[in-house]
Amino acid sequence: MRRLDPMTRDKIRDAIVLLLIVLAVAGAAFGVLRGLPFLASIERWIADYRIATLTPPEPQHPDIVVVAINEQTLEMFPYRSPIDRKFLSDLLKLLEARQVRGILLDVLFDQPTEDDKDDLLKQTLTELTVPIAVSYGRQAEQLTDVQVDYIDAFLRPDLRGFANLVTDRFDNTVRWIYPGRTLPDGTFLPGVATVLLKKLGLPLPQGQAALSYRGRPDAKTEPFRSFPAHAVKVLPAAWFKNKIVLIGADLSLTDRHRSPYAAAFEGQAGMLPGVVFHAHAIAQALDGRSAPEVGWPVVLGLLLVCATFGVLLGKIHMGLALRVGATLIVILLLWVAGFALFRYVNVLVPLVTPSLAVGLALWMTDIYTGRQEREKKKFIQQAFSKYLSPALLEEIVDDPTKLSLDARRREMSFIFTDVAGFTTLSERIDARSLASMLNEYFNGMCGVIFKHGGTVDKFIGDAVFAIFGAPKQQKDHHRRAVACALELDAFAQSFLEAQIAKGKRFGLTRIGVHSGWANVGNFGSDERFEYTALGDAVNTASRLEGLNKYFSTRVCVSGSTAVRCRRQPFRPLGSIVLKGKTEPIDVFEPLTADRARSEYMRTYGKAYKLLSEGDQAAEDILRSLQEADPEDGCVTFHLERIATGVRSNHIEMVDK
Repeated sequence: MRRLDPMTRDKIRDAIVLLLIVLAVAGAAFGVLRGLPFLASIERWIADYRIATLTPPEPQHPDIVVVAINEQTLEMFPYRSPIDRKFLSDLLKLLEARQVRGILLDVLFDQPTEDDKDDLLKQTLTELTVPIAVSYGRQAEQLTDVQVDYIDAFLRPDLRGFANLVTDRFDNTVRWIYPGRTLPDGTFLPGVATVLLKKLGLPLPQGQAALSYRGRPDAKTEPFRSFPAHAVKVLPAAWFKNKIVLIGADLSLTDRHRSPYAAAFEGQAGMLPGVVFHAHAIAQALDGRSAPEVGWPVVLGLLLVCATFGVLLGKIHMGLALRVGATLIVILLLWVAGFALFRYVNVLVPLVTPSLAVGLALWMTDIYTGRQEREKKKFIQQAFSKYLSPALLEEIVDDPTKLSLDARRREMSFIFTDVAGFTTLSERIDARSLASMLNEYFNGMCGVIFKHGGTVDKFIGDAVFAIFGAPKQQKDHHRRAVACALELDAFAQSFLEAQIAKGKRFGLTRIGVHSGWANVGNFGSDERFEYTALGDAVNTASRLEGLNKYFSTRVCVSGSTAVRCRRQPFRPLGSIVLKGKTEPIDVFEPLTADRARSEYMRTYGKAYKLLSEGDQAAEDILRSLQEADPEDGCVTFHLERIATGVRSNHIEMVDK
């Protein structure tokens, strides 16, 4: 099986870690939504606020009427509680006569009143032909055993339904329809609204179904038409025909419970009578309305998406201000979408915990990427501390984006140096002395290269290979390379003289400089690789170093480098076709400013121009130059070629 390269392994590792972050954050946020009361309460309040302010307006329900037992109703009787049962009996008979569709009576008959009135209501409930469900309770509803015995005797089992309201344990808001429970005798008794729905043949809520509140026509109008109980007898019969009528108390200080509307409305506006919650439950079944709350799979999916966004934000390289701004924009878009989803699609998604997921995933990713950055900086320091100048290394460590270790093609400048006769020298000197001398030489050469911002790629025996323009891009790499070559030459000469003064032998250092396109990056095997440059431009720089022995020069620079160093004077050596090449390159020797302005160099320029044109007059000028400076190997080289009949600056090399 083929082994993965380190880069691929790192990418796979990062993908796995980031996936684990997404899963961990989504799971943690999901747990917070269900387990931390404080955040769960905030989440619920935001949901309530959307329900209270964004539920679309709807006309009052056409099929539901609330008959309210209010303060004015109670003032008609000598005692307020229990409600006069003859009045209730007459009210039920009147509604039956007006052909209502069904009745929900939210009054608890847990104690006797006047015997004749109790018997009358009990008989009415038995003889009523209209489907009816009546509130029921037991010890769990805070009734005594005596009260339970009384209500069991008063209500037939088929009339009974629990009037319980399911409130949120965090804020006591009514959010669900009571599903019912099993009685001591083993029978299951549902909620009172469910009992009536079953008798009417309407869809029943499944389990503890979430309550979907019906919208109001306007801020001042309730969702359901409501009439005082004592006024029903004087109201038109048509207002009740085929309606589902809910009878219950609507008293300012009794049987009022918190609804989601309390999040946006002050005072009693968000506190509803118990009978109205049953009306919302019945309306939900009549309208086939789905509860707006989404299930846990959707919530978990949303948290996964938000955590993924947080991870992506954490992976983007940007400043702190931009990252905070981007995170706030993502969270803002999430909230806008959440409010819009409820307003237009009746979908209520959590917003606080997904926002938490975005921030938590961003934070965890930032921790992970920070650790990666520290590892990367450590790797850079270890890998390049011997190759880069301390200033350049510090700059790259501070901003690793300036460093590219991936192989890529770019234009760079290259320097090759070599010590003439080093092989012979190494055979005549003991290993310890050789190592000491060579280390001193390399220390000086590397110091010069680092000074000019170069990268020491490798040592090959006594040779040094340096790169300018990588790993950090340098627009002026041509100039840096030439300036470095001149200082390397100066150091090598002084080193040579120092060794001679000590009675030690050392060779002349030759230097080649060339600029061109090459591939640079990490090359090698899975177990071992090195950062280096590969390509024809590198080979050309090496060949230029070798040209020095033919021209008796110490530094040779290609035209592609020299042309970009306008302030540096050069003299042309020739248009040379290197061994194995077909196209010539112009080769130059860098000069000091004084030497470039000398009469000798001006004369050499004239001779070179004539030579490039094949003019015989070049020979006489070159001979005069040889007489003036017999040590000028370049002049001697051209005269030797003229002696063989070649009058041209075009030179084809047969050796490297």
